[in-house]
Amino acid sequence: MLNKYPLWKNLLILFVVLLAALYSAPNLYPDDPAVQISHESDPITEFEMSTVTDALRGAGIEYFGDVVQDRTGLVRFRNLEEQLLGKGVIEQTLGNGYFTALNLAPTTPGWMQAINAGKMSLGLDLQGGVHFLMEVDMEAALTRRMENNISNIRQLLREERIRSRALSLVDSNHIEIRFDDEESRSAARALLRENFAELQTLNRETGGDFFLDLSLAEVDIQQMERDTIAANKTTILNRVDSLGVAEPVVQQQGANRIVVELPGVQDTAQAKRILQRIATLQFHLEAAPGAPTNSYTTYEYQGMMINVSNDVILQGDRVANVRSALDQQGLPQVVINLDAQGGEQFSRVTRENIGNPMDIILSETKTRTVMVPGENGAMVEQQETYEEKRLISHAVIRAALGREFVITGLSTTEANELSLLIRSGALAAPMYFVEERTLGPSMGAENIEQGKRATYLGVGLVVLFMMWYYKLFGVFANIALAVNLLMLIAIMSIISATLTLPGIFGIVLILGMAVDANVLIFTRIREELAAGLSPQSAISAGFDRAFGTIMDANLTTLLVGIVLFSIGTGPVKGFAVTLMIGIFTSVWTAIVVTRALVNFYYGGRQVKSLWIGNYI
Repeated sequence: MLNKYPLWKNLLILFVVLLAALYSAPNLYPDDPAVQISHESDPITEFEMSTVTDALRGAGIEYFGDVVQDRTGLVRFRNLEEQLLGKGVIEQTLGNGYFTALNLAPTTPGWMQAINAGKMSLGLDLQGGVHFLMEVDMEAALTRRMENNISNIRQLLREERIRSRALSLVDSNHIEIRFDDEESRSAARALLRENFAELQTLNRETGGDFFLDLSLAEVDIQQMERDTIAANKTTILNRVDSLGVAEPVVQQQGANRIVVELPGVQDTAQAKRILQRIATLQFHLEAAPGAPTNSYTTYEYQGMMINVSNDVILQGDRVANVRSALDQQGLPQVVINLDAQGGEQFSRVTRENIGNPMDIILSETKTRTVMVPGENGAMVEQQETYEEKRLISHAVIRAALGREFVITGLSTTEANELSLLIRSGALAAPMYFVEERTLGPSMGAENIEQGKRATYLGVGLVVLFMMWYYKLFGVFANIALAVNLLMLIAIMSIISATLTLPGIFGIVLILGMAVDANVLIFTRIREELAAGLSPQSAISAGFDRAFGTIMDANLTTLLVGIVLFSIGTGPVKGFAVTLMIGIFTSVWTAIVVTRALVNFYYGGRQVKSLWIGNYI
């Protein structure tokens, strides 16, 4: 029958609309300002939470909920002001070793969370987030590079039987080698020029000793700095990706700094903890018996005291891949793959040291809060960085090792954490937190409110115009417009798309564009009525003949959205995502939902006229 949908199609449309309403509903539940508490190693206990809540009550700060779950504690507050005050009290109460972070606690009902119905992610301009400014220690990077060269030079001179009296690092870019005679120095210089082309060599005689000075050229230092910050940026990106943060910002600032912004994170304490775990691996040999005390460092390992040589035979930046696994006995192990240069260097060292122990040091740069005297003599908080090293592997070299080897003797947790940490990338150089702040959502709330007002005003004008100009068909278009907005929000919530301020403007634009298809259809229906077709025939022809024009117009807009998403970043991508999703929802609601409403009212019966503007 003309203009009559079958029952199954009407039921399908109703089901889609109800599903969209269900998955867009979580956005109606505002988040509570909260402070999240975690410890760098141990889970938060009920006793620690009671200490926190007692301190809050003593300070007269109102809170209305505290809970311990997933090793962390969460305290909810009624407003942003109480949240900020509460964070200061909690930090002062707990002291070092604890992480406190501003967060937004969801209030979505549990049954919605059970069916994975969640809210849209909000960008930094709407919800705030965490901002870090991290500085790469280029001096340490250069020192590490030269220390690695010292180990390789010492090994090479030993292989070629060239005797030297001393080999030391004078400063971060100056290696000094002392010889007893000119012949040894000349032979060493020729050998080093051949194997270390990037090092500049300079002869020097002092007090009867023959010195060979080695350093990197300025152009090589600059290239090393560029490579170092690029490698660290990639590492930070990998670690941020492991957090599942939507639309993070990781970008270089200046010559040696990296900005990290994490909008809308669910666990800001975890973000701080992972980014603060600035770790690198170092491979050493055990110091020989009787070695000078200044040539080794003593570490505790499984109840034993191990003297580890200070010479680094391999740095962690040579690790190409890592994974945790189980050995034949079902015990945890970490499988490490080196790159080509690291594998060759590692093979040579282990081949020449069969029977000697090899040690692997995990070096972590951490941050702690200390109290220092301020300008007026009062004690103030200050962030202090410190390096923590621990011996994670001590094993005898049984055979020459290649590019792949394993680390054993770890617990399952240690193996997994070490694997994750290395897999995200060993930092090419230490990094320190220069600035750390949480961007509050107060500005974001203002942006959201302005966006809401713009949306309400735009939609209101469209609704009034459609009802005034197209009468009953305008009502149908407005209902389809509401369904379009519902579906747009539902899809963005399901795929966890990030909503930014440009994204809100994209929604306003989509709602304006959504009625374009209806305008084309309704105008076509009026033209068919003017041409003498019956109302039922005019409805059918209007929808059918406008379809091609609607698809062509929206296809070109979709191509623009794809281009914006491909080459844009941040807010531009947010706008593009909203635009592309809105195109699909607006076309579907205009062609399917609007026609279903028209068919429901006019279909299957004799109609003498249509209430569509002037054609009544």
